Amino acid sequence: MTTTCFTHPTFTTRVLPVIVLSDEAQAVPLAHALLEGGIDAMEITLRSGVALRSIEAVARAVPQMHLGAGTVTRAADVAQVINAGATFALSPGCTDALVDAVRAANLPFIPGVMTASEVMRARDHGFTLMKLFPAAQAGGSGMLKALGAPLPDVRFCPTGGVSTENLRDLLALSNVAMAGGSWLTPSDALQRGDWKRIAQLAREATSLASGL
Repeated sequence: MTTTCFTHPTFTTRVLPVIVLSDEAQAVPLAHALLEGGIDAMEITLRSGVALRSIEAVARAVPQMHLGAGTVTRAADVAQVINAGATFALSPGCTDALVDAVRAANLPFIPGVMTASEVMRARDHGFTLMKLFPAAQAGGSGMLKALGAPLPDVRFCPTGGVSTENLRDLLALSNVAMAGGSWLTPSDALQRGDWKRIAQLAREATSLASGL
């Protein structure tokens, strides 16, 4: 098995919005609102039929946004998200087929893990940044602390159950690089086009993450 290290996405924010869009027209103003709030990366998940078109829209109109594709679960997804303009990808899991696809495409990728064995297997593939998912069900901060002792060379992006209530505690852990969540882009705000509210939520998250 190869142990070639993978390129990881690089951006300023330690808070990654996990986004499900129902209308591609929401994508560009959403990206601007997140930037206004100090967040320079976003994960548009492939959970809706407008996801790829939304990625395309942001890639064209907001090039300063670090644009990730989430819920990448099949090897065929990799070429699609790259063609749409994504600069990195995330998955809830990690399969050999996905690893082969992102390696061939040289796409920065954050695989999903939930157990120590999955972490070790992803590390054997060359990953040192992984998505702990679903973080709450996996044990949250307790699990991250437990993983940190035997696997100190791995860092995580916990996603699933992350909120303003636990964000700061998670980001304070030495093996947490960033945290992802959907609370930053609530569906009612997206539907109403309430970009001021989303910018404010981004500012609050950025403030919680500052200094850590």
